[in-house]
Amino acid sequence: MELGRVGLWSWLPATDLGPTLEAVAELEQLGCGTIWFPESPASFDVARALLAGTSRVVVATGIISIWKHTPAESAAAYHEFTRDHPGRFLLGLGVSHAFLTDGQYRRPLAKMGEYLDELDAADPPVPVAGRALAALGPRMLELARDRTAGAHAYLTTPEHTRIAREILGPDRLLATELPVVLDTDPERARTLAREHLRIYLLAPNYTNNWLRLGFGEADFADGGSDRLVDALVAWGDVAAIRERVALHHQAGADHVCLQILTGEQGLPVEPWRTLGL
Repeated sequence: MELGRVGLWSWLPATDLGPTLEAVAELEQLGCGTIWFPESPASFDVARALLAGTSRVVVATGIISIWKHTPAESAAAYHEFTRDHPGRFLLGLGVSHAFLTDGQYRRPLAKMGEYLDELDAADPPVPVAGRALAALGPRMLELARDRTAGAHAYLTTPEHTRIAREILGPDRLLATELPVVLDTDPERARTLAREHLRIYLLAPNYTNNWLRLGFGEADFADGGSDRLVDALVAWGDVAAIRERVALHHQAGADHVCLQILTGEQGLPVEPWRTLGL
């Protein structure tokens, strides 16, 4: 499966997909090779519509929550999509966060291992090459290395990309998400970036990873320090964004999926056109 060097990560509506499908078709024409989108109750319906509405784009879930969708459901969707659209669907799985799982969140690493066991036991099984894990910490990265095509790392830094590549080894996929603000004004750019980071500052999966990367508790206060914001969110002109993308590639990312922050609803077709990636 060829994701390309750069793709687009975006929140998508679960219903009224007409405008989204028009935008995705335009993004495909502009050369966008992969569209990533996050968990929702309708994730597989959205993936089905995106695949049917395009001819070349790879559709990747970033993520399917293992607490919200059973292994049987994921396996059935995977085989449907790969039958109808060969080589164009990547099943990205993740453990999500305790506050999003209605009290189900227990032993997430072990639960992920059990989920993969069930995908292996499905008839037919979901192949290793067709699935990837959202992974930040060393143990989840090791699980991604040993039992999937690789890892999808969300909201992190080039230093983490380097660490993840060391753990994954040379042959596993590393797809790094990167939030982007196309604005050279520091105050405007950081304001939009902090708006984006607000919910993640409450999520231990992320804050624990940032602590491992050398940030401190003080960096999480008041919407995030400038140091934290600037490390996690690429902002500036086209050259600055391209430079940050290059840093992730140089650190070992195979694919960088850009989450372009505009403060508006809808897929960011014009910013993607401006970036020319």
